[in-house]
Amino acid sequence: MATGEAGGRGPRGREPARESSREREMAPRAVAGLSEAAEIALTFDDNRLASLVFGQYDQNVAHLERRLGVVATALGNHVVVKGPPDSTERARRVLELLYARVRDGGGTPLTLGDVDGVIQESSLQGNLFSPDEAPANGERPSFDQIATRRRGGVRARNAAQDAYIKALRAHELVFAEGPAGTGKTWLAVGYAVSLLEQGHAERLILSRPAVEAGERLGFLPGDMREKVDPYLRPIYDALYDFMEARHVDRGLQTGMIEIAPLAFMRGRTLTNAVVLLDEAQNTTSMQMKMFLTRLGENSRMIITGDPSQIDLPPGQKSGLVEAVRILDGVEGIGRVTFRDVDVVRHDLVRRIVTAYEADAQENRPEDRTLPAQRATPPRRGPLP
Repeated sequence: MATGEAGGRGPRGREPARESSREREMAPRAVAGLSEAAEIALTFDDNRLASLVFGQYDQNVAHLERRLGVVATALGNHVVVKGPPDSTERARRVLELLYARVRDGGGTPLTLGDVDGVIQESSLQGNLFSPDEAPANGERPSFDQIATRRRGGVRARNAAQDAYIKALRAHELVFAEGPAGTGKTWLAVGYAVSLLEQGHAERLILSRPAVEAGERLGFLPGDMREKVDPYLRPIYDALYDFMEARHVDRGLQTGMIEIAPLAFMRGRTLTNAVVLLDEAQNTTSMQMKMFLTRLGENSRMIITGDPSQIDLPPGQKSGLVEAVRILDGVEGIGRVTFRDVDVVRHDLVRRIVTAYEADAQENRPEDRTLPAQRATPPRRGPLP
């Protein structure tokens, strides 16, 4: 059964002061469009799944209110939404999509990021998909997803992530550029794990340039893996998100998951593998060309990076920026560019990235401005 807001929502006529304040916040909007106010009531079949949709202390409902400008009251498996007609209709679609997601996902709890993703999916579907793509039952296509044994289905949260997943499936080599927090590395690791579990790849090879972010770490003790581990910690975090810890440890022991320092990749041919190069903006031109030419038969290569956070010495050209320019339009290569509005890590991170981007645009010379292309449409091809 769904729980109430902090302090609890009482029965009708006994709502707490916080809810009353929310009603008062909505009052000017309601008065302005009094004749257009609408009310929608939804009742879900399963109380347990409804409580997952509403969230702990109805936090998902409160988030929906803030995002869509409606007032929603949840009790048990029942929710009433009030507000402008278009907003209440959007809220209804979002709640139904969230309920379908927890039902099909085996009762996995939702996060606020999931709620944001469904809100964006519901609002953009009319622009993202043509009527020809709609199935016969009338349902609109949804964002694409990847599935692993541990996490189940992980759906894209915005149009850029949807284009990214489609590009990963359609191309053997994919470049993903964009600011921190857009899910570039996380989704790449999830897709790589899904290929391993489905038997489409035999190995997962992880690489990252060993460049410090403005500091000098000095000599690192230990064997090769221990020396490189600090640089690959973000990839390990993503691996543990998509795989059980014992499976990750076993994969590292057997070589199914390999840590390959970028400096030692020369001369290798990587076959039947998914190869991930993270933080590629810190590669030199020579390193990037060497890495790209390691691709072997039945392999996939994913290269991620943020051109706005280059830690190379001043005057040294980034291999990622150069490769994207040189390989633009080459068949078999996909490219997705994320923007500040695509940040899904935290809303404050998005605002921070936006502020830095605005400052960079004001102070960046014209000839160094990065292309604003959002995403290269994936080439049609069979799924792996």
